[in-house]
This record gives sequence, structure tokens and C-alpha cells, in this order.
Amino acid sequence: MPRRKKNSSKKQSKILIYVAWILTFIAVALGSIVAGYYFGYDDAKKEALKKEHIKEEKRSSVLKKLEDSSAKKEESDVNNRLKEVLKKESRTITEDKEAKEEKEEKEVKAKDANQTKAEKEKDKTKEAVKEYEDASHEVEGAVLPAPPKREIVKITTKPKLAIIIDDVSVKSHISSVESLKLPITMSFLPPSELRPNSHTLASKEKFYMVHLPMEAQNFKREEPFTLKVDDSEDKILQRIIEIKKLFPRVKYINNHAGSKFTSDERAVNRLISVLNEQNISFIDSRTIGESKVPIVMKSYKKQYVGRDVFLDHQVDKNYIKSQIKKAIEVAKMHGSAIAIGHPHANTILAIDESKHLFKDVELVLVDKLY
Repeated sequence: MPRRKKNSSKKQSKILIYVAWILTFIAVALGSIVAGYYFGYDDAKKEALKKEHIKEEKRSSVLKKLEDSSAKKEESDVNNRLKEVLKKESRTITEDKEAKEEKEEKEVKAKDANQTKAEKEKDKTKEAVKEYEDASHEVEGAVLPAPPKREIVKITTKPKLAIIIDDVSVKSHISSVESLKLPITMSFLPPSELRPNSHTLASKEKFYMVHLPMEAQNFKREEPFTLKVDDSEDKILQRIIEIKKLFPRVKYINNHAGSKFTSDERAVNRLISVLNEQNISFIDSRTIGESKVPIVMKSYKKQYVGRDVFLDHQVDKNYIKSQIKKAIEVAKMHGSAIAIGHPHANTILAIDESKHLFKDVELVLVDKLY
């Protein structure tokens, strides 16, 4: 009996060992399967993402090429359309220009065929006046006439400088002067056929002068209603009365052109007599060196007031700037000075660019000069 039990125990022991080995094998196999699945899944996942990324890059590349192609096509279409429009506009402009030139040529021929001699003369006058609107002020001789000698004074107050802009007659002139935002005196030409509203424009200003046309020695582009050397005192009076109706607040007049008129003492005497009666002061533009205004003013025991410096006898910006400096020096030497210019673009620019120089003087309107 004991031996049988011993054999049975050994068999059971072997079975348990086999079972243990089998279980161990199964466990190792299962572990290998699980590990292989895990690592294989991870690699597969990475591979799948890589493939998806490559696919996305290819898709983006294709889309970009399509977009570039579409943009180039659209740009080409726009350029082509623009070229067509420009060609059309160019053809239209050319056709319009040709049609306009043809029409003007026909009108000129018709006008020449029908126009009377008087009408032709009138047109010449109109053209001459129109041309003068952009010309410098008439001055006799190549050299600017110098003003009479003045006493050099010891200045106790800031010297005064008045700048007069002559020939003001249209809105653009006023706008350009007012854009400077400086006390600049505007002297308005009387109204005429080419500038019918000069008096209306002046009426809107707080202060203005009248730039009265007077006879010149050689100046041919004469303004309408120019005062002549042979005009009687009555005729001059009528003209000044007309001026006062047009410019009710006029207190100062200076001569437009007038080299012949102001060099004739009798003519000047008649004018000053009338202006004194009408309570109007005269400022001599000094378009000629032989001006008789100083002599006549002395005979009336009135102060002579005349131009010291012409700013734009040469319509060059640098020249005008040098004349502004000269006017400032004259003011410093004599206590006051008058500079005269015109509403040219370069004159306005030169004044604007010289603003820093005016710190040495008091820039004033002419009524504040004396």
C-alpha cells in the first residue's frame, strides 16, 4: 500500500509540471501576441498618418497649381480688358480731338469770311488783354526804376512791410493770396469784359485797393477805360466816381502801368486833385523813374507813398525770394517799405517759403503802414 501511494504522488507531480509548462507556454504566446499587436498597431498608425500627410501635401500642391493658373488667367483677362478699354478711350479721344479741330477750323473759316474789320480789331484787343492776365507788370526800361531817396532812420519799433498784390481780378487770385494767411493787400483791377466780377469779389474782402489803369509809354496791351494824359479833370472825376460806385470802400489806389501818365506832371496834378476831393490816397507803383507823383504830392503838402521793391519783375522763384529779402532790408533801413507783386504761382510760393524772414518785420496792410 505505501508503494502505490508513492507512485500515484509522482504521477500527479509530473502532471502538474506539464500543466505548468503548458500554462507558461500559453502565457508567453499570449504575451507575444499582445506585444506584437501593440507595437504593430503603433507602427501601422504612424505609417497611416505618414501616408495621409503625403496625400494632403499632394492635394494642396494640386490646389495651389489650380489657383495660380486661375489667378494668372484672371489677371490676363483683366489686363486684356483694360487694354481694350484704353484702346477704346484712346480712339475716342483721338476722334474727339480730330472732330474738335475740324469743327474749330470750320468755325475760324466761317468767322473770317463773315467778320467785319471792327470785329477783328475787337478780337485782337480781347486777346491782348487776356494775354496780359499772365504777364508781369509793365515797367519802362530794362532796369527797374528806383524809388526816391529816403532818410535812413534810427528804428525804435519793429519796421513795417506792406506787400501789395496787383492785378487781382478772379477768384483763383484771391484764393491763392488768402492761402498764405498773411496780411497781404490785394489791389483789384476794375471790371472789364474778360473779368466782369472783380468788383463783386472785392466787396467780400475786409480791405482792398483799386489798381487803376493809366496810359503807358510803350505798353500796348492796354486795359479798357485807361486814364490818358490828355484826359480833363472832369473826365478823370467821372472815372473815379465810377470806381467808387464799383468799389464803395476804396481808400487807396495805385497805378496799373501808367509810365506815360505818371511822368506827366499836369496829368498827375489833375488826378491827385480829384483823389483828394474823393478822400482817396494814391500809392505810386513807380513804373518809371521820372515819376512826377513826388513833386505833385509835395505841392499838396501830402506825404509821398510809393513802391520800394518790385518782387516779380522776373517771374523766377529764387529771384522773387531775393527781392523779398531786399524789401525787408529797405524796411529795416527806413522804418517801412512797400513791395509790389502779382498773383503768379511763383510769387505766392516765394512769399510762402519766405515766411520765416518776416519775423524781422511787422507785415501789415497798407492802411497800417503810416
